[in-house]
Amino acid sequence: MSFSSDEVNFLVYRYLQESGFHHSAYTFGIESHISQSNINGAVVPSAALLTMLQKGLKYTEAEISVDEDGNVHRLTEGLTLIDAVMPEVVAIRQNLHNQQKQAIKTEPTSGGETNGEEPAAPPEPAPVDTMEVDQSIEIPASKVTVLRGHESEVFICAWNPSTDLLASGSGDSTARIWDLSDNSTSPDQLVLRHCIQKGGTEVPSNKDVTSLDWNCDGTLLATGSYDGYARIWTTDGRLASTLGQHKGPIFALKWNKRGNYILSAGVDKTTIIWDASTGQCTQQFSFHSAPALDVDWQTNTSFASCSTDKCIHVCKLHSDMPIKSFQGHTNEVNAIKWDPQGHLLASCSDDMTLKIWSMKQDKCVHDLQAHSKEIYTIKWSPTGPGTANPNMNLILASASFDSTVRLWDVERGVCIHTLTKHTEPVYSVAFSPDGKFLASGSFDKCVHIWSTQTGQLVHSYKGTGGTFEVCWNSRGSKVGASASDGSVFVLDLRKL
Repeated sequence: MSFSSDEVNFLVYRYLQESGFHHSAYTFGIESHISQSNINGAVVPSAALLTMLQKGLKYTEAEISVDEDGNVHRLTEGLTLIDAVMPEVVAIRQNLHNQQKQAIKTEPTSGGETNGEEPAAPPEPAPVDTMEVDQSIEIPASKVTVLRGHESEVFICAWNPSTDLLASGSGDSTARIWDLSDNSTSPDQLVLRHCIQKGGTEVPSNKDVTSLDWNCDGTLLATGSYDGYARIWTTDGRLASTLGQHKGPIFALKWNKRGNYILSAGVDKTTIIWDASTGQCTQQFSFHSAPALDVDWQTNTSFASCSTDKCIHVCKLHSDMPIKSFQGHTNEVNAIKWDPQGHLLASCSDDMTLKIWSMKQDKCVHDLQAHSKEIYTIKWSPTGPGTANPNMNLILASASFDSTVRLWDVERGVCIHTLTKHTEPVYSVAFSPDGKFLASGSFDKCVHIWSTQTGQLVHSYKGTGGTFEVCWNSRGSKVGASASDGSVFVLDLRKL
């Protein structure tokens, strides 16, 4: 068996990404020249590094437990990973195991006879519970369209707000637009290649496409890439503008409701408002002291940003300083979202807390502490005053690396439902347009659909890769999802 340094580097890079250490993964990828290797990330299964380490650990245990005659004697105590890489520890365990085997061989039997009975068979291993969900709620394959074409992980996907076009962004330096309007089993796809100028010619950037967003009427798609450029595309796949002011990867970007500005956040610690019609930088904000991770519009000209510097700033076009700053998180702030009316700002962090802020005060309105690991993302329901569903209460969903999703009554500051069917970190949640359902996607490869009223699981589907993103179409009839194995799939929830 042999392996190259490129292979080891890629597995470490993938592990960092899957564990949520995206900024560390980016830095490691640059330093180890991952983009120059010829490894096809789409064919490498998730958790590959851990799988290989587990197999190596079992092999080391097997070496210790096999005697000179080839007989296997089970270890009374398994090795830890650190033990297994320390030769002196392995040698000590080998000697102890040999002594235990010798003691067993020389120990006299109670009667010397078996009384004609067969030796007792070893106990059967305890059955493993593989039933993750009730089969009655599993979405049948006939209701699933799997879209293949990406050559690496698909980090993001988003439905066009007007038609059944699904956009996806991948580590293969492309975005794609899939046409699902005719319910075809093999929908057409437009490939949006992210290229850069090199030596006077266009070459693939070889950088991840990590963010994308449709404008309000669905006529334009904006994408953000690790190559440092934002781009605007038409629905027929034509590149309309290239936005080039950031000095490093772009982590997030959003259109405002009016559709005249695009907002982006980058590793260069800045956020930028772009004029969508010209592609020019209207204003660049440099208030964070570390990479900016997320942005969200409050109005058509004001927005909030968060960063690994633990701070949140609210900024306004043509203002030279933040109009409000919030501090209180003790670790990097992963995501921020304004409620539908723009009154309350929710934030989530690696400090395992979810906080609610108001422009009327400096301290947070609620400090919600219930998750036991990092909170990766949050979403407000499209319900309550000022929405299309005014008679339903406003709720907030949080997704965590503790494998749970929580639904919160923000007015009271209490958790009303804890959704616990996932078994791996949850990367994405999305509310249906009517607010009655929540989709969640996890690295356990499952997409679950929950009732927001009861917290019950109503539909479930297990894909072929860890799920990075889930999203609903505008009619609430389909859920799109993107995965670590390069697949994009669409769940048709009609008549289920």
